[in-house]
Amino acid sequence: MFSKKNAQIFFFGGTILSFAVFLGLTWHSLANEVPRQTNAANITPEVTRGKIIWEKNNCMGCHTLLGEGAYYAPELTKVVERRGPEMIKAILTSKTPWGPRGRLMVAYGMSDQDASDMIAFLKWCGEIDLNGFPPKPVMSQPPKQ
Repeated sequence: MFSKKNAQIFFFGGTILSFAVFLGLTWHSLANEVPRQTNAANITPEVTRGKIIWEKNNCMGCHTLLGEGAYYAPELTKVVERRGPEMIKAILTSKTPWGPRGRLMVAYGMSDQDASDMIAFLKWCGEIDLNGFPPKPVMSQPPKQ
């Protein structure tokens, strides 16, 4: 059994130790993990212009990116990996609405440069280390007979 004095020392000592561990982990994350995972070294002027186009057209009003946004249209974090830049460019430069499965995407009719900038932005987003997000689907194999 602790005396009142020992209980206070234990409480304050544990609080200080926990706070020191918290500060150490925060420093480690900000100094090491965040720069490594965010892919910041690969931000080019094309990626920046693509981000501006993304925001100007309110793409998050329908799509999600990095898990954030609306759920009306598909998640676009790894879209370049899934669909390829040619398909994305065709969709973005199309002058008619594109809509598989009954949902129509606005026909932006972007220029080739704007579409290329958007693809650069989406490709950059797909290269961020997200610790396995979005998960790859598990494709089960039929049992062998």
